[in-house]
This record gives sequence, C-alpha cells and structure tokens, in this order.
Amino acid sequence: MKTAARIAISAVAFALVAAGCSSSDEQSAPLTPDGLAAAVTTDAMVAHLDALDKIARENGGNRAAGTTGYDASVAYVTSKLKEKGFDVQTPEFDIHDFEVNGESLKAGDRDFKISALGYSPATPKDGVRGRLAVLPTGDKPGCDATDYDGIDVRGAIALVHRGDCTFAAKEKLAAEHGAVALLVVVAGDDIRVGTLGEDNSAKLPTAAISDKDVDALVGSGEATLAIDSKSTTLKSKNIIAQTKTGSADNVIMVGAHLDSVPEGPGINDNGTGSAAVLETALQLGSEPNVANAVRFAWWGGEELGLLGSTDYVDHLSPDQRLDIAMYLNFDMLGSPNPGYLTYDGDNSDKLGEPAGPDGSAAIERVFNSFLLREGVTPDGTDFDGRSDYGPFIEHKIPSGGVFSGAEEIKSAAEAAKWGGEADKPFDPNYHAPGDTLANVNREVFGRNGDAVAYSVATYALSIEGPNGVPSRADRASARGDDK
Repeated sequence: MKTAARIAISAVAFALVAAGCSSSDEQSAPLTPDGLAAAVTTDAMVAHLDALDKIARENGGNRAAGTTGYDASVAYVTSKLKEKGFDVQTPEFDIHDFEVNGESLKAGDRDFKISALGYSPATPKDGVRGRLAVLPTGDKPGCDATDYDGIDVRGAIALVHRGDCTFAAKEKLAAEHGAVALLVVVAGDDIRVGTLGEDNSAKLPTAAISDKDVDALVGSGEATLAIDSKSTTLKSKNIIAQTKTGSADNVIMVGAHLDSVPEGPGINDNGTGSAAVLETALQLGSEPNVANAVRFAWWGGEELGLLGSTDYVDHLSPDQRLDIAMYLNFDMLGSPNPGYLTYDGDNSDKLGEPAGPDGSAAIERVFNSFLLREGVTPDGTDFDGRSDYGPFIEHKIPSGGVFSGAEEIKSAAEAAKWGGEADKPFDPNYHAPGDTLANVNREVFGRNGDAVAYSVATYALSIEGPNGVPSRADRASARGDDK
C-alpha cells in the first residue's frame, strides 16, 4: 500500500524487480531503496499472512514452536525462498515445552485468578504459603536491587508490577532477596503475559495477577500459591537464507520470529514481520547487484524466550559474528491501534534502556527519515530485550527496526499523533486468539513493510555515509572482547 509519493524509478527497473527476474537478470538490474520498497506490496505481504492464518486454523489455532503449525510455517517460508533460488538452511535447536496442569492462589476464604508464567517452577503439592510483600512501583519496578531497600521479602510472596525489565530479571532479584514466590502485577484482565525463559534457571514459582485484585489480596496478609507444571525437551528450527552476491564480510542480517504463542495464530505477532521479511527477500532475489550480502532469518522459539535467535548467535564464532555489520529486527508491524515506533538507537529520550551498540543510531535515522517522508512522525522504543535483537546487541552488533506496539496503552498524545484510540492497547489481541488476519491494520502494515524493504536495500548497497555503521576493522576494535 503506497500512501506517499516516492522517488521515481525507471519503469524497466520496477518491472525487473517486481516480476522476479532470472539470476542473470538480477545481477544487472539496478537496485534502489525506493525501488525495492515499491516492489514489496501490501497485497503480496497479505497473501503470506493469509497462508499463515490458514496454517494456524488447520493446526489447532496456533503456530507455536514445537507444534505442527510451526513446522508448516517453516515449510511455507522455505518453499517460497527455494523457488527464488535461495539456498536455505533450517538449523535445529532445543526447546523445553512447558505445561501447566493446575494453578491456584488462595488468601483467606477467597480464590484469586492467576496465570503461571512460562517455565515457572512447580510448587509442592500443597503450595507455598507466605506473607505478602509489595515492592514499590516506579519506572523500573522490581528491576534494581535498590527496590528491595527497607522491604523484607524473606519467606514472603513478593508482588512486583510488570514493566521495563524481563520477568526473568524480576524473578532473579526476588529469589536473591529470599522470597519464596513471585506474583507479577499486570494491568487489566488479560494476565497471560509471558515466560521466565526456558533455560530452567528460575527458582521461584511465579504467576501473574491482575492489578484489580491486588488490594483485596494484600489485605488478606498471607496467601498460598500452588502451581503444578512440567517441562519437556523438543526440537525446533530457524530458517536462514543468504544472498549469493555481496560481501560476506559485511553481512546485513534481517530477521523476524516465525512462531506464535499457543493461545493464538500470531498473525500480527509475528506473521507481519515474517511476511514483510519474506516478501523483501523474494523481491530482492538470491543474486542481487549489491555490495553487501543480505542474510535473512526467521526465528523459532521467540515466544519462549528468544530461543532460536540466541542459539544462532551464541553458536557463531567471534569471527562469524564480526562478519555481521548489523541486525534489522521486525516484530509486530500491523497492530490494529498502531504506533509508529523505531528502536531507539541513540537513547534520544534519555529514558529507560541505554542506546544500542555503535551504529544503531544511524539505523534509527534511516527508519525515521523514511517514515517522516511517508507522512508519519515516529517515536523511539527501547531495546528492552523483548525481541530477537536481544542476543545481537549483547554481542555489540548494531541493531534497529520498526514496531507498531503490543500490549502497551496508547496515550492521548500518541492518539493525536497517529490516530486510533487513546487509553487502549496498541494491539488488544496481543497473545490472544483474536490475533488473526482480520485484525491486522493493513495501512500500517503496508507502510512498515515498505520500511523493511527500504532499509534492507539501503544497507545492502552501502554501510558507509552519514547513516552508515562501523566498518569491519572498526567493529573488530569495538567488539574486541566478544567471546
């Protein structure tokens, strides 16, 4: 969907890019950022979403890692890439399937609704009992050791609000301070919020509870939490496909997670990112005339704690990681009550997480300038570790991307800027059965899909200039301690 004027490209160039040429034609076809963005159409991306939506419907309503729905999604993406001449790899990694057979929270004569976080340890059969210790709210609730100053949580069930850092980080701090269990307070009625990570490092039984129930719970003084859970080990796959042209010493890596949560089909989260990256790969082709190789990735196990991307990055040698000039991440591009958000590479708002690795600010400028030209003014969003850029920035690889918002509440100022409804989530169907094709905002999806293609072509052609990223020699110096 084209919503703003674009720099003109020749009709011949457009036809070659859009039609999908032979390998010899691809090498001679001129590539421009605007040309690739024009070739990646909303209709084509939506066709991929339709296929993923159908896969979910035919496989129990989801495409979660370790399921037949995910395997069918891998087969779909792989077949499309092979049709365009890509050599495709599907490396496997382990996932730990998590199952909750029972959960309860009792205080006095009342039962409270809870939802065990993924990979929460089980309690003894009779549960764990303790007094209730409420941590302060604030910008980073339960994320810093100072949050526990003056609060004795030893032997207690700690209550901490959701926000800023990962659930695993909150659990770790609570355990270190002697709590026997953790309750994460979330806004509203949807308390199916996420995971502690599948590495089995969590020590505390952990569940989510609605903020609507907190006052009544705390007033009870003590509570008993019971969780009956178990984990089993399964195999899942990533998909990796790289262009056959361009420098393999300055790889532009582009990724999106392909898995959904078990609760829904995951068409916005993250069929949209997967479809945009796929259509960009198909229109770019396997042998484009580029300076830098482009490596496309579709990650598995993101919803279980960035498993696929972490396994991939951690199993690269330092030299192989050094070959990656940048990582572009695309997760949730068509939220129904959308925001226009770019990963905050320079920490310009001076809030939350720090700036990304050197080069991330330049990547942010590319996305910002594109969206401004499209007639929308983006805001920054922190590298908070909730998507697959996480393991890349841990290894000092500059990163960036666009994002249309998840469960966060849109402010009145954001609604005035971008339209939509204030005081409502960006995506009310986040991690829920309603995350279907019918609930994708096609206008924002089309615009963000264009941003994907534009950024990929920009950096495939050059990593130099005012919006460039460090050269291999410079990043070798910056990442000298990468192990």
